[in-house]
Amino acid sequence: MPSRGVLFDLDGTLADTAPDLAAAVNRMRIEQGHEPLSIERLRPFASAGARGLLHAAYGIKPDDADYAALRETFLEYYAERVCEDTRLFPGIAELLAELKARGIAWGIVTNKATRFTERIVTELRLEPDCVACGDTTPHLKPHPASLLHACGQIKLGPAECTYLGDDVRDMKAAQAAGMRPIAVEWGYHHPDSGGPGTWQAAAVIHHPLELIEHL
Repeated sequence: MPSRGVLFDLDGTLADTAPDLAAAVNRMRIEQGHEPLSIERLRPFASAGARGLLHAAYGIKPDDADYAALRETFLEYYAERVCEDTRLFPGIAELLAELKARGIAWGIVTNKATRFTERIVTELRLEPDCVACGDTTPHLKPHPASLLHACGQIKLGPAECTYLGDDVRDMKAAQAAGMRPIAVEWGYHHPDSGGPGTWQAAAVIHHPLELIEHL
């Protein structure tokens, strides 16, 4: 079935948010007397947000005693510079223009909180037809709830939609929702994810405009 809607993960798929996420966690490290970590070291963990960045920077996990306090500081610092260096990935603007020209609805489905997502959408001057965030439904991806919520917003069935993501949980969410899952090669790719070729995606694309042939 041809896709009438395209939904995007945000971090690592639609926009390169890693520079601002890395800046927040490196500010924490510097204040604590540690050396900052390179963007190359932190980038693979950016799709996992606070959980991923704090693990990369401190080796800490959500069930560790200090995690909650570190997470609160991280989110506070990130809120101060959500979209200073965040940019659309090369080719995304052209893809969005092509989708609009073809009359294909597009939207964002992300685990990122609404308060951050809305600021990025505004700063990048995006005009999505729908947005579903990590706090829009009671469940985060890989649960399909947010993807199905987005379908409802654009009044399309899941089988009429394609979902793009840079993480295995994106593909699992799309599969569970009944959407066509497309993995992107340009994303962050958490080191434990196995890589896009192992995610049972319908396709792996290397440039945004390659999506057109899969619609």
